[in-house]
Amino acid sequence: MAVPNQPTAHYQYLIKTFPEVMAAVEQVGSTVRQAGPLDRKTTELIQLAVAAASQSTGAVHSHTKRALAAGATRQEIEHALLVLISTIGFPKVAAALSWVAEISE
Repeated sequence: MAVPNQPTAHYQYLIKTFPEVMAAVEQVGSTVRQAGPLDRKTTELIQLAVAAASQSTGAVHSHTKRALAAGATRQEIEHALLVLISTIGFPKVAAALSWVAEISE
């Protein structure tokens, strides 16, 4: 299962165009992940679930890559999404699963 380490073209554009803002965004993300007892894999799975709930394809892609890099298996990623069915509905979960498949196949 290939996990591309290269940021998307859009993300690279944002970094080039708004370097201070993007550095601040990345710093906030790093700070909040380190502020509590949850490990990196767990925080990525939580963020993946929120990305699915908000139907953000790019964020699902990003947090799938990050969860895989943090040691999550494809089965754990899929399960983290499946448990959302009763909360956000099957259509949103099915869409998120298809976006995960684009990254992890």
